[in-house]
Amino acid sequence: MNLAGLEVSILGPALVAGLIVLSTHVPLGQQVLKRGIIFIDLALAQVAAMGVIAAQFFELGHSDWLVQLAAAAAALLGAALLGFTDRRWSRYQEPLIGILFVLAATGALLLLANNPHGGEHLKNLLVGQILWVSYGQLVPAAIISAVLLGFIGWRRGGMNGMAFYGTFAIAITVSVQLVGVYLVFASLIIPALATVHLSGKKRLVSAYLIGALGYLLGLILSAVLDLPSGALIVWMLAACGLAAQAIPAMRRTPVPATG
Repeated sequence: MNLAGLEVSILGPALVAGLIVLSTHVPLGQQVLKRGIIFIDLALAQVAAMGVIAAQFFELGHSDWLVQLAAAAAALLGAALLGFTDRRWSRYQEPLIGILFVLAATGALLLLANNPHGGEHLKNLLVGQILWVSYGQLVPAAIISAVLLGFIGWRRGGMNGMAFYGTFAIAITVSVQLVGVYLVFASLIIPALATVHLSGKKRLVSAYLIGALGYLLGLILSAVLDLPSGALIVWMLAACGLAAQAIPAMRRTPVPATG
C-alpha cells in the first residue's frame, strides 16, 4: 500500500479528465442503449485510435493538432459510414458495427507491425494514460465537450442520422486520447445501464454520480495499490453500477405516464 501516491497534483487533473469524459458520454450512452447499438462506442473509439496510429505511421506525431485532426477525421469517416449503413441496412447495423470494430483493430495492428514500440503504443491507446494528463491538455477537451453538451441539450436527445453519429464521433475523439478505448466504452455503457430503470433528470443525475464515484475510487485505489489506473477505474465503474442496484428505486421499472 502506497499512501504517498495520493498526490492531488496528479489525481486532480486525472479526475477532471474523467468528469469531462462523463459529461458527454453519460447522455450519449443513454441514447446508445435506447437505440440498441451497444458497441458503436467501442467501434468508433477503435477507429479514432487507428487515426492516432495512422498519424504516427505517417510521421505526423510531432504536432498534437495533426494527431487530433487525424483521429477526428477517422472517427467522422467511421460515423459517416455507420450513418450510411443505418439508412441502407438498419436491420444489420449491429453486426456491421462489429465488423467496423474488427477492421479498425486489425488495421491498427498492421500499422504498428514494424514499430518497435508498437505494443506499448497500442496498450496506451487501449488502457489510456489518464494519470499523465495536465490541466493544459484538458482546456480544449472541456471546450469541445461543452459545445457538444449544448448541442445535445438543444436537440433534447432527438438526434438522428449524421447528427447522432457525428456528435458521437467528436465526443469519442476527445475522450479516447485522454482515457483510452476501454474507459470510453465503460464510461458510456456502465452508468447508463446501471440507471436504466430511472427516467428524466433523476436518471441523468444518478448516472453522473455513479460515473464520478467510479473514477474517484479507481484513481484513489490505483494510487494506493500501485495498479494501472485505467483498468482499475473500469472495475470501479462496474462495482459502483452494481452497488447502485442495492437501492430499490434503481431496480424499479418506471410507470409510464398516462395522458
